[in-house]
Order: sequence, then structure tokens, then C-alpha cells
Amino acid sequence: MRRLPFVCSPSSHRLNPVTSMSTGSNSLIWFRKGLRVHDNPALEHACSKASSGSMYPVFVIDPRYMDPDPSAFSPGSSRAGVNRIRFLLESLKDLDSGLKKLGSRLLVLRGEPGDVLVRCLQEWKVKRLCFEYDTDPYYQALDFKVKEYASSVGVEVFSPVSHTLFNPTDIIEKNGGKAPLSYQSFMKIAGEPSCAESELVMSYSSLPPIGDVGSLGVSEVPTLEELGYREDEQAEWTPFRGGESEALKRLNKSISDKAWVANFEKPKGDPSAFLKPATTVLSPYLKKFGCLSSRYFYQCLQRVYKAVKKHTSPPVSLLGQLLWREFFYTTAFGTRNFDKMKGNPVCKQIPWKEDHDMLAAWRDGKTGYPWIDAIMVQLLKWGWMHHLARHSVACFLTRGDLFIHWEQGRDVFERLLIDSDWAINNGNWMWLSCSSFFYQALPPPFYNRIYSPVFFGKKYDPDGKYIRHFLPVLKDMPKQYIYEPWTAPLSVQTKAKCIVGKDYPKPMVMHDAASKECKRKMGEAYALNKKMNGNIGDDDFKDLRRKLETDGESNIRNQRPKLN
Repeated sequence: MRRLPFVCSPSSHRLNPVTSMSTGSNSLIWFRKGLRVHDNPALEHACSKASSGSMYPVFVIDPRYMDPDPSAFSPGSSRAGVNRIRFLLESLKDLDSGLKKLGSRLLVLRGEPGDVLVRCLQEWKVKRLCFEYDTDPYYQALDFKVKEYASSVGVEVFSPVSHTLFNPTDIIEKNGGKAPLSYQSFMKIAGEPSCAESELVMSYSSLPPIGDVGSLGVSEVPTLEELGYREDEQAEWTPFRGGESEALKRLNKSISDKAWVANFEKPKGDPSAFLKPATTVLSPYLKKFGCLSSRYFYQCLQRVYKAVKKHTSPPVSLLGQLLWREFFYTTAFGTRNFDKMKGNPVCKQIPWKEDHDMLAAWRDGKTGYPWIDAIMVQLLKWGWMHHLARHSVACFLTRGDLFIHWEQGRDVFERLLIDSDWAINNGNWMWLSCSSFFYQALPPPFYNRIYSPVFFGKKYDPDGKYIRHFLPVLKDMPKQYIYEPWTAPLSVQTKAKCIVGKDYPKPMVMHDAASKECKRKMGEAYALNKKMNGNIGDDDFKDLRRKLETDGESNIRNQRPKLN
């Protein structure tokens, strides 16, 4: 008999679960994101239904995500840098600690997650499977597999929407079956989230006991060393620790300063502030791992706004940043091929250049522009940098200087950022490369606004403290040359113990010429997209690529600034 797929669409808060024909009461709570106890509807449901049975809290370590890959360009697995893996392990350890205080613990298993979950359901006689709904394509495919099996054996599945404030499906339905393509249209459709006035379950007195785990290979949360990593693999580790406890601590510290919350205004802020970042640094806890509930964050912000006379408003306020997250989640969920240029209906078709050497120099912080290189070194070391710093390096790689595909920059961020998130990472790279979403923030022609790799950083940090920290080779360079060391006389370079071209790279391109060439290419690409109404065939795309490569192409790679 052919198995019918279990179709389960999310509701704004909870789903109507498929009811098991069995009278058993064992529940399994499957943690993926949502690594927290507070405001976790899946955990709440598993507890309430396991009052007379057992509850199994499970996290599955996928070797493809966690095992070391010696061939990767930075320490880590094939899919994640070691900073994010460490952050995840810290988050799991903190979750395990929280569960143990309530009489439970986190059961860590290893293997392909779908196969492991099926075995757990079988061996532990689970009658109720609970997990947070996820819109990422990876989890959509994984969840279909698990729910299909659960449905075939009568296991109740409960998968609530709690990673976001809104249900993306609801927003898309309200918009006539299409994802809203601007922040403003999203805001009009979304309205106020259902959690605005609802009471959230923040804690428990105890949790149901864990039953017999049988022959399954259950373990404690492993250490980095147990996964095959070494503490000395990184010269400098991220200062941001993972976990629900740290997330709540950071949140409480941020909202205790009501004036700061009320006056927060993005894109203002200092991208060079690294010892005390000019933002909340809540993104890793909200976006990637769900150590902090977005709904609880929303309620905390609303309480602050009600307590002050005046505050900033979306899209620039802190609440506005939370709603940007919702916008990208909804648009990504409702757009086919959202993570690609080809076949993506919201993305401009632009014949970006392929240059592996240039990409590697940008990725490794060796462009010869200290502002750009310091940012990339911070990313390599910390797995995080200020949003304006991200803007600078993304613009430099794509439409500003190198004209390299945003997908390649996206892949580097996806690997290295501790707050990397599929929807937001892809959305931001399309936006910053002026491939999509740009029209909300930039005056036409949109692509003409370019971040200077010299003057943008100098505006915030004229002494170059940020550069000196992350590029110690330049620590003794006088401040008048710190952003353009190639302009320093050789005697100054010698005194600073940094000879450009020997101790620090020469600039890989001449910014003025490179940015002018990028603008020309963007103009040509925009013209073709407009002419073809976005429906560019393969032949037209190839013709445009040839035209950009031959028509007035300057040899930017060899046009270097004059060195003293």
C-alpha cells in the first residue's frame, strides 16, 4: 500500500496535531533551532501530553554539519566554521543544564537526523512528536520525511510556529498567494503579531521523566575535542558565548537601558566598535539557534516603548530590525530559488565575474585595503561583525570593486558567521549587491551608492584602532596612512615595520577605476533586465557577459595605485 504524505501547514501559534490511535503517552521533543526552555510551545505541548508517560528531549548531531573537514578554507566542518560549531555546543550545553534543573536532560544522538528520528520513534514507542516549525528548505525536506513516517504509524505530530512572530504562510495568503517584496507592503499585511498580548510560558517547576533509551547510542553534549577539533585551531575565538542563559543576560542588559532602546536607529552605529559593539549582538541567539524567543523579545521591546515618551519607529528601530527578520523569512519562504540568481523571480540577472584568486584574497583579508581586510579577519576570528561592516565588505566584493557573484560572498558568510541564517543571509546579499530589495533604501540609480573602502571606516575610527587590533602588522602605521598604507613613504613603512607588497599586500584594485567599471557593468545589466522585463534567456545573458568583458573593459587587476 502506498503511504500518503502527511501534510502539515503551520498556524500562527500551534498546529492541529494528527491524533494517534494509541493510548500511549510518551513524547519526544526534537530540538533543532529553538534551543531554549522559555517560550517553547513544542516543549510545552510535549510536557502537557506526557504527564503520565515519558518525555525524550533529543538533539541529533549531523556529521555533515559537525565533523571536521581538513579541506575547508577555515577550521570547521564542510558546512560551518568552528566558531559556529563551538557556539552551538555551548548552546546545547546550556540547554542541557536548564533541562537538568527541571529533572530532565538533553539526549544527544548522532547520524542522519531523519533516520535517527525514525529509530527513536520506533524504539521508544513515542506517540507524540513535537518540534518547532522551520521554513528553511533543508528542514522542509527533512520534516516531510519524518512526518510521513509518523503519519504512517499513527504518531501525533505537533509543529508550532514559534521561531518567528508571524506565520509566513498566513502573510503570503493575505497577499494573494505571493510573498510581499517590500518591507512596507509586508508591514501593511502583517499588522500586529498574535503574541503581542498573549502570556508566554517562561519556566516550569519540573519536566516529565526520561524513559528507557534502550540500545540507541545516547550521549552527553560533546566537547570540541570529542568532535575532533583542537582549541589551538583558532588564534582568537569569538567572545560571544552560546546559550539561552547568555541570550537572556544580553537581552536584560540591553532593555535595562531604556533610553538606548528608545533612541536606537539603524543604520546609525559604529562598525569599528569591537570591544563594546554598538548593537545588542542578539542576532546569533535569535536567528540561527533560537536561544532567545523572538516573541519574548518583541514583548520586552513593547514594554520599553510604553514606558518612554518618545522612541524611534520601524524600519530603523530595534523593533524594525526584528520585523526585517520577519520580512526576509516570509519572502524567502514564498520565493522559488531564493538562494540563487538563476531561476529567482525577484533577483536581477547580472553576469558577475568569476575570479577565484580575487575571491580568496577578499575571503582571507588580503585585499590590500585595511578597512576591508580588518573586517574579514574579524569574521574569520570571531564569526561576527557589525552590520555596517558587513555592508562594506559585501559592496566591495560585488558592485563596488570586484564584481564577483553575491552567491560566492554569501557562501563565505554562511560558513563563518555565528548568526548565519538562510533567509536573512541570502536576502541581505541580494540587497547589498543591488540584485533585489535595494529600492527601499537607495536613491536611483541604486547601484551608484558605493561604500568607500577607505573613507567609510575612517569616518568612524580615524585613528584606526579597529584595524590595529585585527591587522597587527599595521599596528605601528601612523594614523594618516593607516587606511591607505601604500601612500606612506618607504621611510615611514620601514619605521612601522610594514613594507607594502612584502609585509602587507598591495591594493588588489584601484578603487576609483574599479568602482567606475562596476557602475558601467551594473548599468548595462540593468538596461537588459528592464528591456527583457526580467525574462533573460541564456543566449541574451551570454551576449551580455561577452559585451561586459570586451566592450571598454579596463584591466583593473593591473591598475594599482602608485606606491611610494
